[in-house]
Amino acid sequence: MDAETAPDETLPKTQRIDGRRLRSERTKQLIIEAYLELLRVPSRQMPTAAQIAERAGYSVRSIFERFADLPALNLATADYALAMGQAEAVARHVDGDRQTRIRSHVRTRAESCEKWLPMWRALTTAEDQLPELKARIVLARLGNIERMKLMYGPELATLAPAERDQLLIALAIMVSFESWDQLRECYNLSMEAAQAVWITAIGRALPPTPTPR
Repeated sequence: MDAETAPDETLPKTQRIDGRRLRSERTKQLIIEAYLELLRVPSRQMPTAAQIAERAGYSVRSIFERFADLPALNLATADYALAMGQAEAVARHVDGDRQTRIRSHVRTRAESCEKWLPMWRALTTAEDQLPELKARIVLARLGNIERMKLMYGPELATLAPAERDQLLIALAIMVSFESWDQLRECYNLSMEAAQAVWITAIGRALPPTPTPR
């Protein structure tokens, strides 16, 4: 039995069970975090179970006691990353003027892409081998569109439904992880310069902001 799951025999049975459960959940969390840390290593190679275990400070056995296999770890890590990303990407300044809203949206989106791009690469690389990931990817993309509906409500309200939907899809592609990857890795733009590209493009794509009555 690993040290992190060894019970304290001096405690009542129910407390020992709860303690083991808490330690096991904590171990799962540390394994997921170790996996994410390894994904951020520039090599872009998928980490092995041994590498994940070493980074987390546990044995390989500890990983497979908590996850059926590496695909299961992939799914758990994806769920964790997507939940964290959604929480961090709250729409801000939704009542601001046009430029304030654009800049706020771009800054939040850029920070999210910068932080979670390695995980996104792993998700999209593995989605063909792990169909369950496709649903996670779709949800993440739809979440991006929902935030833009909030951020650009005044401008979108001036469009017919079909035009609005087309514009939202175009904007979603424009500020996608793949777009950020190109701006940062292919064109070697700084964070500020990459954001400036998005700010300009969104400003040109949006219809005129209606004048308040």
